[in-house]
Amino acid sequence: MNRLAVPYASPAARAGLRGQLLHGIALVCSLMALSAVLDPDRVAGPLGLFLVGVNGYSQFYAIYVGVRLATAGLALLAARRGELPILGDIAATFILAQPLGRIVAAFAIGLPQGLLLVVSGIELLAGLALLALRPRGSLFT
Repeated sequence: MNRLAVPYASPAARAGLRGQLLHGIALVCSLMALSAVLDPDRVAGPLGLFLVGVNGYSQFYAIYVGVRLATAGLALLAARRGELPILGDIAATFILAQPLGRIVAAFAIGLPQGLLLVVSGIELLAGLALLALRPRGSLFT
């Protein structure tokens, strides 16, 4: 039994919750990418980033627009193709990679602060919730 999930929910209820979570993740990632496109300096500041030159902005757009839109697309695809739970697992991996990277950085320089710490917590909860709501059964379906 998966202790992290809603243990007594029916498979249909779990699939519905996972689909809603995936749609929510797609929406949030899309909105975050849009805000980064519209005002990159305003988004970068609270994250502790100072964008300098073409390369600085290019790298920011690659991560905060490109990767966010890819994650949103994957989450949307996973929500629509619920019969392939591996897609949701891959989306969870993308989401969990971010707080994992921040945990690695914490050993060298400390935990993130302020808004970024809150964002890290939300990413961790969303990724773990996706995995917890995974349908029971074969791992690679």
